[in-house]
Amino acid sequence: MTISSPRDFLLSLYQTAVDAVSADKCLPAFLPPPPKGRTIVIGAGKAAAAMARTVEQHWQGELSGLVVTRYGHGAACQHIEVIEAAHPVPDVAGQQAAQRILQMVQGLSEDDLVLCLISGGGSALLALPAEGISLEQKQAINKALLKSGAAIDEMNCVRKHLSAIKGGRLGLACAPARVVTLLISDVPGDDANIIASGPTLPDDSTCADALAILQKYAIAVPATIVEHLQSGRGETPDSSDPRFARHSHHIIATAQHALDAAAYAAGEAGMTAHILSDGIEGEARDIGVMHAAIARQVAKNGQPFQKPCVILSGGETTVTVRGNGRGGRNAEFLLSLVVALDGHPDIYALACDTDGIDGSEDNAGAVCDPGSLQRASENDLYPKTMLENNDAYTFFSTLENLIISGPTRTNVNDFRAILVL
Repeated sequence: MTISSPRDFLLSLYQTAVDAVSADKCLPAFLPPPPKGRTIVIGAGKAAAAMARTVEQHWQGELSGLVVTRYGHGAACQHIEVIEAAHPVPDVAGQQAAQRILQMVQGLSEDDLVLCLISGGGSALLALPAEGISLEQKQAINKALLKSGAAIDEMNCVRKHLSAIKGGRLGLACAPARVVTLLISDVPGDDANIIASGPTLPDDSTCADALAILQKYAIAVPATIVEHLQSGRGETPDSSDPRFARHSHHIIATAQHALDAAAYAAGEAGMTAHILSDGIEGEARDIGVMHAAIARQVAKNGQPFQKPCVILSGGETTVTVRGNGRGGRNAEFLLSLVVALDGHPDIYALACDTDGIDGSEDNAGAVCDPGSLQRASENDLYPKTMLENNDAYTFFSTLENLIISGPTRTNVNDFRAILVL
């Protein structure tokens, strides 16, 4: 088949993927029946406000509550208060929101329902340090973890054991009310306990695990935090705790849902799609090299797929920050891909975060095409040097290849599409 604009085709797949995991499409079917008593809605994450708005639109009966989302990711609600706070490093607004949410679920009865709306980003947004730990200390550890290359499950393990609300503690605070947690997954493997550090779900990780992660990445922490973990005061309630008996949870949207929707849309457009995986992890630049090798093998030898085709993948890569440039993990992946493809004439690609924000920048990600290296040379850009400096944002900004979608108010992590013609 002939695609008149590879860029537009790839952008359409990204938009289709994002639309497929929006709250208004995914959430209504999972709403529980109204309780005899009160309904309290709480939540945290980049999709929390959109989820709350969808609940209001479909709920039969009275409700009230509070959710916290990232700055710029709010949505208009009538009965559920929406607070915006900082991500990925927590701030006072997130701390105050967490305190209010804990207070809100006090004194409930067995007839009451707590509906908890959770999505990626909730760990930073729902920031309430354990007793004896300051917000400044949590901020410093968060920054160090983000730069270290630690995987999301490792980061959230540490966060749980330094928190007064994560790792199931919020769920226990709701007792004796019934708790139903609805989650949009941003973690490879879709482990509900990891999403936003599982504030309402039991946690089987330990303080010893958290200490080992800090040691693995050589993250220096104050003696008070080491003592907090060594003493066991940071242990979380585990899955044997009977107080979780009346709790339930449902993962309502995942990376696989987004990839399936994009693959179907590609097929409708006459292009065969192949999904590599919904849970790829590892250094973004290494994953870029791997994807480039697969695309080149398809282009040259028709293996493992016949061209023309589009290769899709999801998951959450990481970036170990060594330089002082700008760029999130999707832009870094794509710059690594550009270098490895070396101007291949038949390969185009897009890499974007489904929340619309790549790291802490204003772009969702970027696109590249066979002419990217040539245009870089004409603009005196040195892609290998910029990759080493973690400066992928500047590279794609100069080429006018950034994708700026704005907040999508959902989040199932990375979306990658490589078109081989």
